[in-house]
Amino acid sequence: MNTNAHHVGITVRDLDSTLEFYRDALDLPVVSRFEVGGEEFATAVSVDGASARFAHLDGGDVRIELVEYDPVGADTDEPTLNRPGATHLGLSVDDVDAAVAELPSDAETLSEPQTTESGTRIAFVRDPEGNLVELLET
Repeated sequence: MNTNAHHVGITVRDLDSTLEFYRDALDLPVVSRFEVGGEEFATAVSVDGASARFAHLDGGDVRIELVEYDPVGADTDEPTLNRPGATHLGLSVDDVDAAVAELPSDAETLSEPQTTESGTRIAFVRDPEGNLVELLET
């Protein structure tokens, strides 16, 4: 088996507003938008009667997939980084401080940018739906 990363998926409640954040605030180009439904899709995702709207963004070496399901499932607890099973999207940027400064004023950050013991400059932010995004300086 030859395995390579294809995409990272993030399920969202409102595709359009979340896409705006990733496209405009994080400067990720939209690769495609499409819809999927039908019995095979519902069976594959194990959600009765499921259909979904998708947006793929160019994340460099991996695509970022935003997906809005119908029907919408129940909200999960607000993610915290130390919870087993927690996920976050890591995006490399040239300058973490500049990237955070350019975020919309209503964007939630967990803290100001920090330099870790390993020397990596990082900042964690939440997208409009509360999903965690790590910005790290490369």
